[in-house]
Formats: sequence, C-alpha cells, structure tokens
Amino acid sequence: METVNTRTHHEGAISLEKRDFSVRSDLPESELSYRLSTGVPQLDEIMQGGYIPQRSYMIRGDPGAGKTTMGLHFLVAGAARGEMTLYITVGESEEHIRKNASSIGLSLKDVAFLDLSTNTEFLTEIELSPSPLEQELRKSISISEMIIQQIKELKPQRVFLDSMTQLRLISPDSFQLRKQVIAFLRFLIEQEATVLFTSESIDDSAENDLLVVCDGVINLRSAKVGRTISITKFRGSDFSSGEHDMQLTGEGLQVFPRLLLQTVDLEFEHEVISSGIPELDEMLHGGLNRGTITIITGPSGVGKTTLGLQFMKEMAGRGEHSIVYIFEEWKQVLINRCESLNIPIRSMIENRTFSIGQIEPLHYRPDEFAYKVRCDVERQKTAIVMIDSVSGYSLSINAEDLVRHLHTLCKYLQSISIAVLLINETETITTHEFRATDLGISYVADNILFLRYFERGGEMRKGIGVLKKRLTDFEQTMREIEITRYGLKIGKPLAEMRDILRIPHLGSDSI
Repeated sequence: METVNTRTHHEGAISLEKRDFSVRSDLPESELSYRLSTGVPQLDEIMQGGYIPQRSYMIRGDPGAGKTTMGLHFLVAGAARGEMTLYITVGESEEHIRKNASSIGLSLKDVAFLDLSTNTEFLTEIELSPSPLEQELRKSISISEMIIQQIKELKPQRVFLDSMTQLRLISPDSFQLRKQVIAFLRFLIEQEATVLFTSESIDDSAENDLLVVCDGVINLRSAKVGRTISITKFRGSDFSSGEHDMQLTGEGLQVFPRLLLQTVDLEFEHEVISSGIPELDEMLHGGLNRGTITIITGPSGVGKTTLGLQFMKEMAGRGEHSIVYIFEEWKQVLINRCESLNIPIRSMIENRTFSIGQIEPLHYRPDEFAYKVRCDVERQKTAIVMIDSVSGYSLSINAEDLVRHLHTLCKYLQSISIAVLLINETETITTHEFRATDLGISYVADNILFLRYFERGGEMRKGIGVLKKRLTDFEQTMREIEITRYGLKIGKPLAEMRDILRIPHLGSDSI
C-alpha cells in the first residue's frame, strides 16, 4: 500500500499550468468499446457499461450527497481487478476515510493514498510563516510537485480526487488555480489514468471551466422525498437520461435505474389466460390475453383481489409463475384467506409458481419499486403481476407523479408479455354514479372488469361485468358473482335487472 506524507514543503516545484497537455478525445473505436466499471452495477447500466477509460468525470452534489462513497466504489472495483488506484484527498484525512469505507464494507487495503489534508502541523507552519500569502503559495507549489511525483511513480489507472472544491480554497489566486486544475486533469489523462473528481458546487457559472474540460458530469441530489442521481454530460457515449432513485446504505451506494420505454409496435400473443371459471371465460370470450393490462375495479370487499388470484391459480396449474404485490394486507392474512376460498396458495408458493411481495408503507421510491419488480420478473418465468391495490401503491410509494410511474411500470411489463392486473378500489358502493377509477388511470387499461353491489329481494348481492376488452369482443351483460368456500361462483346473465348502472354525468373516468 502507498501513502505519501505531504507535510514538508519543497522549493522549486514545477507549476502545472506551465505545461502543455491535451486531452485524448480521439481514442480508437476498440478503446471506446471498453468500459471501466463504476463499482455499482446499476450505475454501469445507466452509463451503458461504465466510464470510458482515460477520461475525466465530475461528481457534483451537496455535502453528504454520496460523492465520496461513489468514488470509493470506483477505486475498490479497480483494485479488485488488479489495477493501480490512487485516492487524492484534500479535505478528510486518510485515516478518517479508511474508517468510513470499512463501515460500509469497502476495503481500501489495495488503494494508494495521497493525503493533502491539513492537520495541526499546518497550523504551526502558518504561525511561523512571515507571510500567510507566501505560506499558501508554497503549499500550492508543494501540492503540485507531490501530485506529479506520485502519479509518475505509481502510474495509476484510476484516480479519485476529493475534493476539487477544497483544492480551490487553498489557493489565493482563483485564476491561477483554474489553469492549474485544468492542466492537472490533462496531465492525468496523458498518464493514461481515468479520473473522478468531486465538487460541492451546483452552480454552473462557478464550475463552468470544469464543466467544459471534463468528459462527464454526474449529479447527486438529496431532497425531502429521497436521493437521486443523474447524468447531464457523457462525452462519447449514450446514457439513460433523467433522475434515477438512489440510496446510501450500510453496503454503500445503491442505484435504481428508471424504466425507460422505447416506442415499439407491440405484437400481442394470441394465447389466452383462462380464469378456470367457464362462466367468466365466457364473459371475456375466452379469458385475458397475455401481455395486456387489466383493471379490476369496485368497492371494498366485493372480491377484486380474489378475482385476480383466480387467474394466478390457473397459471400456477400450468407451471407458470405469478407475483402479487400487496400494500394494504398482511402476507399471512392473504394466505389464510386464499386457503379458505379453495386457492391453494401455500402449495403454489412451495412449487415456486407464486410469490407475494409485501410492500411497507413509504419504504420505496418509485424507481426503487419498479427496479424490484423488474428483478423479480426477470429471475422467473412470470406470467402475471398484480398490484393490490392502486390506492395502496399511491400511499406507500413516495411518488410525485403517481400516474406517470404506474403507467411506465405497466407498459414495461406489457412489453415483455406479462399480464398486469391492477386492483382499483372505488369510493362509491351503492350511489348512482359509476366511476371506473378515482385516479384517472383507466386510459392505460386494455381490459376493465368491474364489480358492483346491488340489492335484490332485500339482500345485498354482488355483480360482475366487463366494461372494456381491447383485443376481442366481450359479453355485454352483468352476472352475479359469489365468493364461497369452494371458490368463485358466477351465475347466469342478470337479464331481468335494471338500473344497476345509472349515469347522471360523465367525469374523467366516469362511464
């Protein structure tokens, strides 16, 4: 391990701004195709594989945003590949950094350090110096010499400078330091190093020179609703735009890439997913098509979840996997309820044809939840994903734009031929106004099944109907539905019933 003591000043140091270096922006295509991992697999995905070698990248963000952690991942990933890595610290001491890295499980034993942080010796030097200005100038020159010497000796492939803001503060002349910093970055690139450096400034005007000279800009932001990461510049490469959810955990940085959908012509498979109930399949003219989005809507307690689980039960019988994400009900309660309705959910789980994801309130950000769903469905041959319920999703996920996030998630699942079931609870029970949803999401659905309460013979009964089916025709009448210990039972069309649906006016999602 390499550690450099920078406490002694040296006269006659070479000033970096006097050198003439140029950034290698014309690397061969074979070199551009090779990437250096960021140390965070999901960030590699956002950056189309990682950093382009022998270039410089700025990490911007307020204090505590995760800039240092991101640099640590970068160096540890390089050390794991046997590469020479160098951490240049201007703010925190090496000892402090190593302790912090160890606390999140990152070992820096193979990472070299150039410690430029100040200590009590530096305060003594200032007191003895005849001129504070002369002291700063000497320190700036000493730092330049030490950096050059260490880089030439180690020839590191990865360099992390933390932070550029602190390096600026120790210089009495901002113009000269600007020239020196730019020359320093060019010098590192000439030495065939890939450079990350941090900045605590989010003001473009203050960092304009660095924004121009660096090859990439990564922004880390902390807000009330959570942390995000975004890329606003990546020279020579495409990347996933927009803000992506991020967390700082006990294992370091975790990034959750946004689901970005491409405009494609979806070719729906003609395969139909049967409910296993002949009367319901008759209403749907066969069942639900694979790769479609279905809203099952109705008031509380009418049987929406049970109806969705019926389709999953049938897919389990065919050996295909389904997942339900529950936001309002405990997992064990759902299991017990299903067993009482002749849905063998325990055996489905044991046979790995069914999974339950219980989502804790306010635990996930939208991109984090979408990434969890994506990982879940890609690990298994998933046929159906059910969100139970949309209102629970809106309360549990820290989403500023619920409809947009839900739309993106559903369309992603649809694009990989997964059937999506959205359980939607309406506020109305017996009023005359019939509304498909209360959140304005009916436009995303290929199919809409609705359940209603109605009165007959002084008894509260339940009815089911099909409001929309995009790919085929469907039965226009309603039928009575019962939930029994043997499962769902659907009767004949309610031809004699009138005014089950009465429509006084149309709203955004009124039918």
